Amino acid sequence: MIDLHTHTLFSDGELIPSELVRRLDVMGYSAVALTDHADSSNIDFIIPRIVKVAGDLNRAQPVRVVPGVELTHVPPGMIGKMIERARNLGAALVAVHGESPVEPVAPGTNRAAIDAGADILAHPGLITYEEAVLAAEKEVFLEISGRAGHSFTNGHVVKIATETGARLILNSDAHAPRDLMSEEFAVKVAEGSGLPEGSLEDLLSNARRLLERTGYSL
Repeated sequence: MIDLHTHTLFSDGELIPSELVRRLDVMGYSAVALTDHADSSNIDFIIPRIVKVAGDLNRAQPVRVVPGVELTHVPPGMIGKMIERARNLGAALVAVHGESPVEPVAPGTNRAAIDAGADILAHPGLITYEEAVLAAEKEVFLEISGRAGHSFTNGHVVKIATETGARLILNSDAHAPRDLMSEEFAVKVAEGSGLPEGSLEDLLSNARRLLERTGYSL
């Protein structure tokens, strides 16, 4: 199992990185990305610390830890520069908080994240056909979310990704231990989103592809 969208107490998660990673180790995970919420107020604080703890943990235990960030409620016009800033600070994976149906994300966020080459567009809500086509061209991964609320539009995301060839990825968006997905639950989320039986392996293959791009391949 692989989860490339999780949160620690560096933003609004409940766990320090070491405990989060240890819990995933016990659950049989092979890789995780630490992607705490950030904007211009805290990005300089979060990413260097995530980079440091990822390095420490990668030398000491088996779960591959990817230092990342989730740019959250960043105005669309700032997203491109914020992605560049995040990468310069050492984020190997940059997710952008998409236009979820349960939060007042600014319209245009999905398009700005795709245009700027984010790695993952998290819970992209009612993403348009045109945006999904561009995501396919730029290989921006569209997220199927295991998180309550954000998951309401998983079926739409699967449908439009299937039509356009955009790549899908399945993540927990975990903020607490109860949010971490077992393999059994991940299967239910994938198939409940409209994907055919056995699709979890395809989603994990996409995650491995993204890991290779970040330089943290298994």
